[in-house]
Amino acid sequence: MDLSVKQLDNGMAWELVDLLGRATGTVTQAAPNEFTIHPEGHALTTMAGMKRGPHTSLDAALAEIEKHTRGVCRRDPGKDRV
Repeated sequence: MDLSVKQLDNGMAWELVDLLGRATGTVTQAAPNEFTIHPEGHALTTMAGMKRGPHTSLDAALAEIEKHTRGVCRRDPGKDRV
């Protein structure tokens, strides 16, 4: 599953959206070096059994999603503050 990743306005969460524009969850940052994946909708089944966190970085969380779903996470260029 290929996903688009966009940082939300609060700067502590990133929205995950599939290529059809459906929300598939978020990645949240609770503290420095503590990122957690929160699947939602149809991604609950696709991401079942995946290590949701905590991950040491946003990139580590996205790599876990890519490894588990065999897809690609594309970050929205120029928006991230991490």
